[in-house]
Formats: sequence, C-alpha cells, structure tokens
Amino acid sequence: MRSTTRRQWSQWYLGLLMVALATSVIRGDDWPHWRGPQRTGISAETGWKSDWSTSPAPVVWKRNVGTGYCTISVAGKRLYTNGYRDGQETIVCLDALTGDEIWSHPYPAEIRDNLHKGGPASTPTVSGDRVYTLSKDGQLMALQAADGKVLWKQKLVGLTASKVPEWGFSSSVVVSDNMLLVESGGIAAFSPSSGEQLWHAGRYKLGYGTPELFNIGGKSYAASLNNENVQIVELATGRNVVTSEWKTSYDTNSTTPIAVGNELFISTGYKRGCELLRFDGSSVTQVYENTQMANHMNNCVLWEGHLYGIHGNSHNPSQCALRCIEWKTGELKWSQRGCGAGSLIASDGKLLVLSDTGMLSVVKAHPTEYTRIAEQQVLGGECWTSPVLANGRIYCRSSDGELVCLDVR
Repeated sequence: MRSTTRRQWSQWYLGLLMVALATSVIRGDDWPHWRGPQRTGISAETGWKSDWSTSPAPVVWKRNVGTGYCTISVAGKRLYTNGYRDGQETIVCLDALTGDEIWSHPYPAEIRDNLHKGGPASTPTVSGDRVYTLSKDGQLMALQAADGKVLWKQKLVGLTASKVPEWGFSSSVVVSDNMLLVESGGIAAFSPSSGEQLWHAGRYKLGYGTPELFNIGGKSYAASLNNENVQIVELATGRNVVTSEWKTSYDTNSTTPIAVGNELFISTGYKRGCELLRFDGSSVTQVYENTQMANHMNNCVLWEGHLYGIHGNSHNPSQCALRCIEWKTGELKWSQRGCGAGSLIASDGKLLVLSDTGMLSVVKAHPTEYTRIAEQQVLGGECWTSPVLANGRIYCRSSDGELVCLDVR
C-alpha cells in the first residue's frame, strides 16, 4: 500500500514538473495591434524555436487575404487583417490556429496602386470586444470582434483631411483611455463608442505613420509624424504642445516615432536619416541627427539600448541593409545587406527579419556583430509587411496577400 502511494505521488510530482517545464520553456503572448502588445515591435514570448538549421519551422497553414500592406493582429485564438479582393477592401477574421475564415466584412474602397500594389495599409486594432480599422480612403470604423458587425463609421475626408493623400490613409488606430487616435494631417481623436470627433491637433500634410503614446511628469502625450513635422500633443486636451520640422522627399514620412522616457526617435527614408529629440514637457531639443538609419516604411525596434532596423528605400532594395545603431549616440555598430526593403520585430534577444523576397531570418539582437541563427524561405513575391510572433506561431504576409503561419513552439 505504501509503495503504491509513493508511486502515485511520484507520478503526480512528475506531471507537475513537466507542466512547469513546459510553461517555463514557452511563454505565449498576443499581438493585438500595430507593433504589438506594448507598441514596441517586441514580443514578450520566450523559449520559441529559433534554430531551423537542421529542421525547418513547420508551415501550419497558408491563405490569401487580399492585396495590402497591413500586418496581422492576434487576440486569443483569432487573427485579424485587411486586404483588397474582389474589387473591395475587406477586413477578415481567421482562426489563428487553422487559418479558417470566421467572418469577413467587405466595403467599397479604391485600391490606389500607384507605384506599388495598393490595398489597405492600416493594421486592425483589437481592444476588448471591438476591432477598429481605417480604410485606404479614410473610413474609420468599429466592428464587433465576435462577428464583424459594423457598429459605426466615420469618414475622415472633409472632417480632418481635405482629400485622400497620394498613398492613401495608412495610420493604424491607437486606443488610449477613452479615445481613438490616428494620424490625419495632425493627430486626431475620436470617441470609441460613437466615432464622434473629439479633437484634431493641427492641419498639416498628412503622414503615413501611426501615433506613439508616452508619459512625462504625470501627463499623457502622443507623438506622430505628419509630412511636415514631428508633433507632440497633450492627450487630455488635444493641445498641440510642440512641433519640430521633419520633411522627407516626396512627402513620405511613413514611420512611427519611438518614445523612451523623455526621448523620441524618428527615422525616415530617401536619405533623410534619423533624429533623437529630448522633450521637457513644453519644448524639444535635438540630441543628434544623422543618416546612419533611414527607415523608409518599416520601423526600427529598440533592444537593450540599441536600435535595429532596415536602412534604405524600397525602390532600391539592393542598397538596403539591416543595421544596428546606438540609441543614445546614433553611432553605427554594424550593417548587413541582403534583406532588401524588408522588415523586422524582436523577441527573446533575437530579431525576426523578413526580407522583401520572403526569406525569414533569425538574427541575434547584439550590437557587436551581425549573427544569423537560421533562415527559411516562407513566401514568394514582394514582402514589405513586418512579421508577427504570437502564441508560438509566426505569421508572415506578402503584398499579394499570401499569409503563412509557422509553428515555432
């Protein structure tokens, strides 16, 4: 009897140990909006399989979601994205594990494919039981996450913008307290419950990035790049606190500022380069400006005091490079060509880099040298959209709308 009891306890303990080990090895995380859970381009997941040198990461499923450039949002077992198909823009909800379509909502919108493939660029934002998105022609809308029922729509042209910009509206929706924020020729705020405009800070040339949130001295702010300047707005009032001129050739400020403490990093393409600003609550001072990091469309990520990003322009991919610069000085640490006009995110001390031809690489996030851990061809065609890591799976998308899911648990 004693032997049986001891054996039962041993089996019970072994079972608990296995569960504990599994939990410690892989820690999952959702990716509910543009640039991930903390809006940093970093996943908190750890323990995912990163070395595919002997065994490629298994492809779980593939699906076409329509032409476009927006990334993927994952909340629980559901995935949301936008695409242009059958002559309309469509927001689609898929089962994140199987790729099966749960619901879709098509709506009229132009493809706007001048010098690129066109289609939507705004990544859906999942918040609670709602999904918010912005169409290429400026329709801001809220839908029920469960079934795609449209709750309200708000047309930005004629409200915060005089016309659709050359490359279409591209800002993703940012949820902050009881307001929705978008870049629309100056940061604009709307009611999550009704879509009613709350305020609009300025009338500038419309940019193509997304607002960034940060706090200083007990106050909440948002920063955004329009096509004239970087703008800082006080969220409680909508007051335009300060602007700092930042113009790029062809009116293509297309990235999201990165805020850390009271410092703000911006980077744009066409050899414009990058800048670090320091904000004291009323004004900004420049820490440095150089051309060592010029992000055309996709953002850098900040990992342990260093920025990693794609330097160069999409029309000249052979000259693009994955680079590392120091945050506080802007000093170039290393540069590696071969990814074209690709994109990246970070997780667990590593970079996930998707080249513009669909090669997915795992690279150490370390300032001393470029070290590639693994690579795998996951897509064909043009790939300008950043990958997503959520709950042990990597999602990659091409401009033609081919979406692939890899299992890295």
